[in-house]
Amino acid sequence: MNLGTDKDSKKGITTFLRLKGLIQKHPRKLLILTSLLIAYYYCLPKQLFHTPHATVVESKSGKLLGALIAEDGQWRFPVVDSVPFKFETCILNFEDAHFYWHPGFNPVSIGKALIANILAGKTVRGGSTLTQQVIRLSRNHKKRSYWEKIKELVLATRLELGYSKHYILKLYASHAPFGGNVVGLEAASWRYFGMQPDQLSWAEAATLAVLPNAPSLIYPGKNQTELLGKRNRLLHKLLNNNYIDSTTYQLSLLEELPKKPFPLPDTAPHLVQYLAKKYKGKRISTPVDENLQASINSIVHKHYKNLKQNQVYNAAVLVMDVKTRKVLSYVGNTPTDNEHEKDVDMVQANRSTGSLLKPLLYTAMMNEGELLPTMLIPDVPTQIAGYTPENFNESYSGAVEADKALAKSLNIPAVRLLRSYGLEKFRDQLDLFNLRGLDKSADHYGLTLILGGAESNLWDLCKTYASLASTVNHFNATSSEYYNKEFIEPIPTAETKVDFGAKSTEVTIFDAASIYLTFEAMKKVNRPEGSESWEFFDSSKQIAWKTGTSFGNKDAWAIGITKDYVVGVWVGNADGEGRPNVTGLSSAAPVLFDVFDVLPRSSWFQKPLDEFTEMDVCSESGYLATDICPKTVLSIPRKQNFVKSCAYHQLVHLDAEKQLRVNSSCADLSQTVSESWFILPPLMEYYYKKGHPSYKTLPPFLENCRDSNSEAMEFIYPRNGSRITLARNFEGKKNELVVKLAHVKPATPVYWYLDEKFIGQTSDFHEIGLIPSLGEHRIMAVDALGNEVVVIVTIE
Repeated sequence: MNLGTDKDSKKGITTFLRLKGLIQKHPRKLLILTSLLIAYYYCLPKQLFHTPHATVVESKSGKLLGALIAEDGQWRFPVVDSVPFKFETCILNFEDAHFYWHPGFNPVSIGKALIANILAGKTVRGGSTLTQQVIRLSRNHKKRSYWEKIKELVLATRLELGYSKHYILKLYASHAPFGGNVVGLEAASWRYFGMQPDQLSWAEAATLAVLPNAPSLIYPGKNQTELLGKRNRLLHKLLNNNYIDSTTYQLSLLEELPKKPFPLPDTAPHLVQYLAKKYKGKRISTPVDENLQASINSIVHKHYKNLKQNQVYNAAVLVMDVKTRKVLSYVGNTPTDNEHEKDVDMVQANRSTGSLLKPLLYTAMMNEGELLPTMLIPDVPTQIAGYTPENFNESYSGAVEADKALAKSLNIPAVRLLRSYGLEKFRDQLDLFNLRGLDKSADHYGLTLILGGAESNLWDLCKTYASLASTVNHFNATSSEYYNKEFIEPIPTAETKVDFGAKSTEVTIFDAASIYLTFEAMKKVNRPEGSESWEFFDSSKQIAWKTGTSFGNKDAWAIGITKDYVVGVWVGNADGEGRPNVTGLSSAAPVLFDVFDVLPRSSWFQKPLDEFTEMDVCSESGYLATDICPKTVLSIPRKQNFVKSCAYHQLVHLDAEKQLRVNSSCADLSQTVSESWFILPPLMEYYYKKGHPSYKTLPPFLENCRDSNSEAMEFIYPRNGSRITLARNFEGKKNELVVKLAHVKPATPVYWYLDEKFIGQTSDFHEIGLIPSLGEHRIMAVDALGNEVVVIVTIE
């Protein structure tokens, strides 16, 4: 063993000494050789191709949804993941049969081409391998010469040393020219056959295989006879080499050539545009379901045909998965024309929100313990600091439960709630939702914030409602915990994973109980209620939904929420033109429910029981119950409650027959009957009793009794402090100022005074017309019982 080792050592030493001697004897040659090897190693660029690619957007199953052409005007898709077997077989049999055996060049082919060209006196045959063609394509088809051929040969061998055959074949398939502005197999497959490369038949694959051989001379629509001959000769070669059988060969010969390029799929053009801003020149896989996208495109098209009869030309739909926040469908506009802004992406466009922020205020107030679902909210003529909100139907209900006010989308109760909750406070909370377009101060918006004074877009509104729905789902799924990153952006790409952050017992923005009660209120929109002129849909589908209409009928919104999906719809004109009868209910809601009809049925939200507690509330007013209230038990959010006790129930003393009221000024209270009575203020009562026949007004007082506590009457219009401009009629005369009040006993005569001057008397219907001069005026009404009310107005 030692002897062997000694021999090896001696041999190694001898070899080393010989090499050393060679180096010392030929240092220059060795340096040249080393330099050549280094140059050879670095001769191949790190990135062969610097050409721009088209932006390609695919569905979750890999189907092409749409693409944007590359910057240089070529339909050049990003490098393919793999080359389909049929095309690989065809291209190798046509161009390079020994591709998997040669080192980047084929000496036999080069020799044959050289002899043929010399005999012909011109270039009639090329001996390039696919590897050499990849090099030539990467060098932008530099002028052919023998020196250029040598360069290509050297680079081809270097490419073979550095990369696999499969990778080289992918490079060729992705950059080969296929005629016109079509580059690469995938683009060619879509443009000439309208399908993916792996769906090509043998005849179609053979057609594409022969095109790069002379793409400027032969392509679909040009020199069809030559193209057909080339294809058929290749098919015959495939038959002879046993790649296809005779039946396949005969059937392939019968297939026609494409006559002209097909348009690329354009299923989601606005999504393609949106993604191209961030992923330009990339292949983007999305979570969009191509079948759902196609169905919703058809729905939008159907409604567009009806809407444009009212000169309404644009609409948008967004569908999100609540669990994953993935975008399942994205329709940015209708199939209208350029004149009507068909390319504008209305999913991302900021528009007046209409009533879509009302549920957020409702949730916020319950989250703060300042609202209960059945609380009565005044719904009467209202003026706040010169602002006079109106309900959409221009009527008043006097008083309405908070959940019904939300379900009916009443404006006046919403404005009153916002003033009660705090405009600044609510405005600051809205920042937590990151609603683009809502970027001004509370003072700028004022109380109109809740009625569409602010702007946002379908993308942000849908993500907000999806996050609310997910908050409830996560609370139930995690044993009463919240995620600290619940309110996140929608996810339009398949590769992006949702990250909800860490779990915590701390509420993210709103608690699950408040959100759940909001959805319960929004669900009630589906049910007939009174004499509303609402359109109702399939009640078996439990959907929380909210409509919105902006001022001037410029924007119609509808957003629907289930446990699994959020669907948002916008309808209107992209240029901002309003049209009559464009409302959330009549224009957007039908689209919304057609979309829900093509979505899988979804179950309703599980009630987050751990966030609820039970409380006794007044069954008539919805406020916390008192000793004299009829009580009911209500599940409310578990938190400190700031809702007041019911003030609408009073203990009333009646005579023995319960026909008249009495008090200590006219009766012995020990001989009277005491009852709890539901009493609204005069103005609320005036409107409330019209829709509530069971409402009982207070009985009159017994003669000689003095009523010193209750209000007998209240102005309906104008409100105190109003500034009013009197319009003129066609004759140029000023119209009257019609003054109106509500009286608990309408039959009581009321006497009217303007600046202490008597102007008239009314009974039953207390309205009177005045024509005051410019300036400040005092309007007073005194009834026959001595009650009086006064307002101060300024005529401008």
